Amino acid sequence: MAADNSHAAGSRCNVIQVAQQARQSSQRLAASSGESRRAALLAVAAQLRRRCGEIVAANQQDCRRAEQQRLSTPLLKRLRLEPAGVEKLCQAIEELAHRPDPLNQKLESRQLDQHLILHRRTVPIGVIGFIFESRPDALIQIVSLALKSANCAILKGGSEAQATNSRLVQIIGEAAAQVKEIPAHWLALLPDRQAVQELLQLEDYIDLVIPRGSNQFVQHIMRHSNIPVLGHADGICHLYIDREVDSQMAQRLAIDGKCQYVAVCNALETILLHRTIAPKLLPQLVGALQERGVETRGCEQCRSLMPKLAAATEEDWRTEYLNTVVALRIVQNLEAAIAHINHYGSHHTDAIVSSNRERANFFMQRVDSASVIHNASTRFADGYRYGLGAEVGIATGKLHARGPVGLAGLLSYKWYLYGSGEVVADYVGQAARPFLHRDLKDE
Repeated sequence: MAADNSHAAGSRCNVIQVAQQARQSSQRLAASSGESRRAALLAVAAQLRRRCGEIVAANQQDCRRAEQQRLSTPLLKRLRLEPAGVEKLCQAIEELAHRPDPLNQKLESRQLDQHLILHRRTVPIGVIGFIFESRPDALIQIVSLALKSANCAILKGGSEAQATNSRLVQIIGEAAAQVKEIPAHWLALLPDRQAVQELLQLEDYIDLVIPRGSNQFVQHIMRHSNIPVLGHADGICHLYIDREVDSQMAQRLAIDGKCQYVAVCNALETILLHRTIAPKLLPQLVGALQERGVETRGCEQCRSLMPKLAAATEEDWRTEYLNTVVALRIVQNLEAAIAHINHYGSHHTDAIVSSNRERANFFMQRVDSASVIHNASTRFADGYRYGLGAEVGIATGKLHARGPVGLAGLLSYKWYLYGSGEVVADYVGQAARPFLHRDLKDE
């Protein structure tokens, strides 16, 4: 994408024209070679590294404006992009670039008849609208995965990251344009919310919308568009501490899940404790959390053990804090923990810490979440950490993609049928020719 073909935030753009151009470019990008997309990604990483100073300066501009507007601390943390962060993202892009080409991969092959062969192969989705929050690093991950999977990307980032996002799209566009096979108009940045509203009506040109934001925001997107939507609303993640447990491990997982980075969707919001271990473990756990500046709120049973705990309300069980607050609840048994999570959770990521693998498996089979974890932190539920290269978001639905959405989540498939003049008439009626329907493993 040449620089003069990009649509930068803050400029006036014709959304229909952007979508039409992306649709046209999607056909060429889908036919591009894996080598050309690899070269484009390496060029992107090189340019981001070389122009890191420009990116950081733009980000500092956004951060100053956000501080003046009294943006919340969690959002400010998401917004900030340091040189070390840029370098880490460049390394991730290079790692992604060297992965095998995800396109045209044979998923299955079947011989319908002697000379009638069917294949199912991976293809890009096409044109995807990505609407995301204030994290500039999310833009880089999204665009890298889109390019690797040969999808055209129409972006709308948070207004608080306007300067950073504009500079990133400019740099990425200029870098990818160095590779001849990469078409123009595969990448665009929408300027404002009004442009998003227009985009949501363009089902003839947009194949999928992936929103990242609040529950209210995602629900708004779903209600106001006929375009398929892939995403999640809240990240209300739980850690259940079972009756058979290593107490030190439980504390370590709770601290990491809550404190390692509070402003993300896979951070802990609620900790459930089995009633038999609560009297001993609860004071230790609350003390460790409070030492790290975490406000702890407890149920009535928790407060009977620790009267100074702030009271947790019904609303706390439904809240994604994205901050240094956690709710604690004592449950009667494993089944009660599962019932709580399935009732109040957001089907994102939930974990159990237990020394009993059978009980852990019972929990993992019955908790209806995209990621279920045994004896590890909920913070592992991430596209990069899962080895997906990166992620464009988390999907909590059950169609197409679920959990961290990486390359595989940006692919669809196509059926390829090869024949030698066969017609259906030969396969019906009393003298019908039978199908072989033989799976081919090595074709």
